[in-house]
Amino acid sequence: MSEINTDVLIVGAGPAGLALAVELGTQGHTCVVVERNDRVGYAPRAKTTNVRSRELFRRWGIADKLAAESPFGVDFPSDVVFATRLGGHELHRFSNAFNCNPQRDDRFSEHAQWIPQYKVEGVLKAHASELPGIQMLFATQLDDFREDGETVVATVSDVNTGESQQVRARYMVGADGARSTVRERLGIRMEGISPLSHNHNIIFRAPGLAQRHQLGRAVMYWLINQEVPSVLAPLDSDDKWTFGCPKLADASVQPEDLIRKALGFEIDIEILSRDEWTAHQLIAQKYSEGRVFLIGDACHLHPPFGGYGMNMGIGDAVDLGWKLSAALSGWGGENLLASYEIERRQIHRRVIDESVANHAFNSKGLVVPGLEDEGDAGKAIRSAVAATIKETKRREFYSLGVVLGSSYQASPCLAQEKEAAAASSGSSDEYVPSARPGCLAPHAWLGAGRSMGASLYDHFSTSGLTLLVTTKIAANVVDPLVQAAAGAGIPLKILLQPAKELHELYACDLALIRPDQYVAWRGNNIHEACNALATIAGKSLETVS
Repeated sequence: MSEINTDVLIVGAGPAGLALAVELGTQGHTCVVVERNDRVGYAPRAKTTNVRSRELFRRWGIADKLAAESPFGVDFPSDVVFATRLGGHELHRFSNAFNCNPQRDDRFSEHAQWIPQYKVEGVLKAHASELPGIQMLFATQLDDFREDGETVVATVSDVNTGESQQVRARYMVGADGARSTVRERLGIRMEGISPLSHNHNIIFRAPGLAQRHQLGRAVMYWLINQEVPSVLAPLDSDDKWTFGCPKLADASVQPEDLIRKALGFEIDIEILSRDEWTAHQLIAQKYSEGRVFLIGDACHLHPPFGGYGMNMGIGDAVDLGWKLSAALSGWGGENLLASYEIERRQIHRRVIDESVANHAFNSKGLVVPGLEDEGDAGKAIRSAVAATIKETKRREFYSLGVVLGSSYQASPCLAQEKEAAAASSGSSDEYVPSARPGCLAPHAWLGAGRSMGASLYDHFSTSGLTLLVTTKIAANVVDPLVQAAAGAGIPLKILLQPAKELHELYACDLALIRPDQYVAWRGNNIHEACNALATIAGKSLETVS
């Protein structure tokens, strides 16, 4: 049996697995990606690439490539419209949902984007294919694996020919989704509530549908009526749409009839595919066993309301990816890899709570008798329902407090401040930047426009630590940290950005930023920064006095 040797074996080529391959390949490591299917992009369930994921795409240098794949252009209005029917009464409109507006914003370096998941996967796959050391094996399944000293030995086989080969890797990562083979073989249980609901979606083509109604362009239409409560959304060019409705569960119902009733008018409809899925509230008992880790849906499952799912997997990939890179490069200690679960579980729990709360208010639950009546009585009912929609659904579409404000309040690899732990934003829709350790580094623009180099994030190291200096200092002040990092083999970049605004934003003279753009330490004394290196790297270093 032939054998492939690599740094990391990744099982699964969905967004999380491909993102991990890109992260590792960018850091110069080798990895093998095995995927049971023969291509990426089977299901277009995720349609929102949020602000944070787009920032990570920018970090990899491919945000513009993702923007270019947008089927309607990045200027397409990301409105979410609630109406009785597509040809009926508008109830409420959430403008710039998910922060997709491409105009420059001080709070972040990249806007969100409405784009089908299969296009996101296509961009990630294309970029991974260009990176040296990345090998992707499609139509290949994982059969078995075992730890052998300081490696993991896996047997994989071609699903068409049955031909087997071995992959020997320093680490293995299960990014193989809700029915994870890796998780099952490790005997790790999922804990929580399942199912929350069973859901049915239709992908269909309806030529000219976008021009047949008066609600204007939007990324999502929630259709609130007693007959066919449903959600409709444009999916791709060539008049492709998605349609979700509880009544699709009835196999005797003709989907074309349901769609036309939801629209409120007649139109030619071609059914392209059906998709059944279950909403869960589950989290893995643990995220790793020895040298094997879980990311994405393999370790957490929650309803899609709020658009967190795919984005959470991409975030997992970057968090674990830079830590695996540090371990492979020799500067990351055992605590660093252990911090992956400790840190990400905090984010996963918050997101699960948010998505479950959003799931509680669906289109069917907003229906009241008389909603479609004409006259003053009908207007009064619609006005009352509109107020309910505004109150209950806002947190689903404006969620920067979760997307950017969620922080790591506990971690063995953060130099936490004594007076208080880093706190998450108090609400889902309000994001208050903070430079406390464990928080995403506050963003700032350094130049005009939005091109590479204009964002502070563009100047952070992607493979090591960055010392951000926000005040004027003598050149030799940073020497003790440079020497301490060099002695420990820790990559360190010195970024001098003395500016009053930046100093006020970070509330410190010095800040150590991790490769994932999170603050690891901040303060005003370079020797304290030296002492923090041991914690940040997850291993012991001599204290510098």
